[in-house]
Amino acid sequence: MSRSWERKVRRNSTQLNKQRKKQGKSMMSTSTVAFEEFKGRSYILPMVLVGFTIIYAFLGGAMTDVQSPTLYWVTVFCYLGLGIILFLRRPFLRIGKGELSTIKWNRIRTLPAQEITKIVAQPGYVVIEHSRKGSSWVFSRTMNRYDTDTMGKRLQSFAQQHRIEFVEESKSTGTVK
Repeated sequence: MSRSWERKVRRNSTQLNKQRKKQGKSMMSTSTVAFEEFKGRSYILPMVLVGFTIIYAFLGGAMTDVQSPTLYWVTVFCYLGLGIILFLRRPFLRIGKGELSTIKWNRIRTLPAQEITKIVAQPGYVVIEHSRKGSSWVFSRTMNRYDTDTMGKRLQSFAQQHRIEFVEESKSTGTVK
């Protein structure tokens, strides 16, 4: 089924279950979650933006020739708001039945299993190499606070299911298992 059709079926089944619940009838069984999601936390760019905001606010306060103080403070609060928004928006990796999805440059990118060439699991990193244009997808424990160990185990079963090359490097020597 296409994703739009799956969404329609899911939405209609939830509406039907709400109606059945009000009527006192047993609910229809719906399919389980269509994907497994691993969430991280972005903190480097928000910290840079908040630091820039603090420096800009102190430097602007020292300047006496500010022509429009209202516009100055609007700029300061916009940078602070952008830092907070970027901190609250969490990066993720979704593992579906036959595809992987993540957010890159404020867009959700989906990669079908046929276009994945190799998955590499290293200590603290998971790298997904693909045949498309652009760089590989890298998920890091230090940069985005992903649980890379659990993610690597789940991606290993995904790779076995779709016959994708999976490489796991050991922690001590860096050798391939």
